[in-house]
This record gives sequence, structure tokens and C-alpha cells, in this order.
Amino acid sequence: MKKIPTPEDVKSKQVSRRSFLTKGATGVVAGGAAASGLFAAPAVHAQPAPLVVKMQTSWPSSDIWMTFAKQYADRVEAMSGGRLKVDLLPAGAVIGAFQVLDGVNDGVIDIAHSVPVYWYGKNKAASLFGTGPVFGGSATTMLSWFYAGGGEEFYRELTQDVMGLNVIGLLGFPMPAQPFGWFKGEVNSVADIQGFKYRTVGLAADLLQSMGMSVAQLPGGEIVPAMERGVIDAFEFNNPSSDMRFGAQDVAKNYYLSSYHQASESFEFIFNRDFYEDLEPDLQAILRYGVEAASTSNTALAMDNYSSDLQKLADEGVTIHRTSKEILAAQLDAWDKLIPQLEEDPFMKKVLDSQRAWVERVTYYELMNSPDYQLAYDHYFPGKLKL
Repeated sequence: MKKIPTPEDVKSKQVSRRSFLTKGATGVVAGGAAASGLFAAPAVHAQPAPLVVKMQTSWPSSDIWMTFAKQYADRVEAMSGGRLKVDLLPAGAVIGAFQVLDGVNDGVIDIAHSVPVYWYGKNKAASLFGTGPVFGGSATTMLSWFYAGGGEEFYRELTQDVMGLNVIGLLGFPMPAQPFGWFKGEVNSVADIQGFKYRTVGLAADLLQSMGMSVAQLPGGEIVPAMERGVIDAFEFNNPSSDMRFGAQDVAKNYYLSSYHQASESFEFIFNRDFYEDLEPDLQAILRYGVEAASTSNTALAMDNYSSDLQKLADEGVTIHRTSKEILAAQLDAWDKLIPQLEEDPFMKKVLDSQRAWVERVTYYELMNSPDYQLAYDHYFPGKLKL
């Protein structure tokens, strides 16, 4: 029976990045079968040990987003034919959830799986890559802007030129719009949310503070304990599956879907630039295009789990609401007041100008071309939607 390798066996095969890249592994075993030398043993090339890539996320181990990150890691390993081995770690394993950008920049980890808004404290422009003003485009619209509308170059300019960081970043998986979140009681008007101590992150903090809320920026793993201690009394995180896994339903029973505070976000994949550029071109391509591959698999996983977990929450006594038009309209009004302040920064202005032009053209096509899916849903499932 073939021996199953132990962790010690695997560890003994690990090599440093530099030795892997510069030395390779071409051990040759040669010999003669007879004194005459007529029969030489064939050359045997040793299989090089994989390059171990340290990748940390900003998510607790229980979050479904760890599964999303694992889909990326699995695809990278498979496409590399075993030349890369991804050591996938949850938030806090090496550094904190909000510190992964620093960790990648410093070379403490090779790759981070996170969202740009988590380093908003370093530069507010981070929020423009997924959690900025909503001009009418979805996450798919804005992910398209990143790759086809100049967004990737703006991201490079911000991280490398403006901030002087040693990183390369890519985006993947256009997320469904984030819910307005979890409340202990019903909130149907702007007056109902005045004075709430509310958890969110990034520019959404500025937005909702201007609407009368008191905002705390916390990683996902700290939300429920903060609710239990009374540090906050309402919150949003991202989606039904993540929210359910960290116990949102245990501290609040009113779940409001639909919001403009973070409606176009994607995952961020941050690579240490030295690490990335030292790789062979084909391995660089695998890391890059693995993001695109995982984006598709993440979308399928999200659609399946988010929808089924929303139903589970309802079955467990959570009341599912759609955020009122009054609150949604007030969010747009708040963005209108915030945008001119953001545009005082020249870099942010040129990014916002680019996004506006992209959304005006692309979303016009999307909206004009899309049939009324709600009409079709109501036709086949009458009475189910209560918008």
C-alpha cells in the first residue's frame, strides 16, 4: 500500500523561494549495468519540491469566504501541476484582518485575500475600488471597469506611486449588493436610524454618519461580541451566509436587504511584488488568471449558499425586509454631498470621473437591454415577492 505522506514528509520537501527559482531541481542518477558500459541506466529527473506560498485572508476560519479563498488556492495548485503549494490561513494567523496589506507589503505573507476597504484608513481612495459612490453600476459593472475601463492602472498608481507600496493587486468575484444590515427593531424611515451605533467600513462610514448614525469600523469576527456588549446596536457585514455563520441572527431579528452603501464590491487579491515578479512567467499567469477562474466558481457558490441561507434565516425567525425607498433615496442624497468632498483630492477626482463615464455608457446598455426579470419572476412565482 502506498504510504500517505505526513505533514513532516511534506515539510521536508519545502524549499525557499529563491532556491526554487534559481537552482531548479535536476538531480540525475546515472550508472552502468555492466563493466563494458554498453547499458547505461536512463537519467531520472527528481520532481522539484513545490514552492510554498503563504496566503492569509481577512476572514475567520468559520466564514464561507474561507471556502471562496480555498477555491482560488485549489485552482492555483491544480494549474501549476504541483509547482505551487498554497498555505491558506485565516485572519489573525499571522496578522490582523485589517493589516493584510501591510503584511504583503513587508513580505510577511505572499498573498492576501481581502477587500480594498479594509485599508481605507491608509488612503480613502481605497474605497473607490468596490465601495465607492453608486452611479448606477453593479459589482459586475465595476469589476468590468477595473479590467477594461482603466481601473487596474488606477489601482496600481494608488498603491505603488501614491502610497509607495511593494504590491500588485487584482479584483475578482463581483459580490451581490450588501444588505443594509441587522437591526433589533424595524427601521422604515431616516428618522428611525438616527443615533444608531452602527458597524460598517470605508466610505460607508462617512456616508451613514452624515445620515445621523454613529459608526464603528470593526472586522467581521468582532461584530457579534460588540453587539452583545452594547458597543453597537446595528450592523452590516456582507451576505446571508457569512452573517449567519458568525451568529448575526442571535443578536438581531430584522434583516434589511438592499442598500447603496456598498453595492459594487469584489474580493481583492494582493501579491507581494517581489514575490510575484520573481516567479516564472507561467506561474505569474496562473496566479493572475486563477483570480478569473475563482471569480466564476465563487459566483456559483455564492448564489447557491446565499439564497439557501437566507431561507434558513427566515425559517429560524428572522424577518426579511427590503430597505425602504425613503432610506435608499436618502443614501443617494448623502452620496451627492460626499462626492464633492472626495473630489477635492485630484487622484480621487480622476478615478470618479472615469467611473462616472464608464457607468453612464455601460449601465445604459445594461438597463436598456435587460428584460424585466421581476415581471417574469412574478409571473411564475406569483405573490412571493413583497417589494
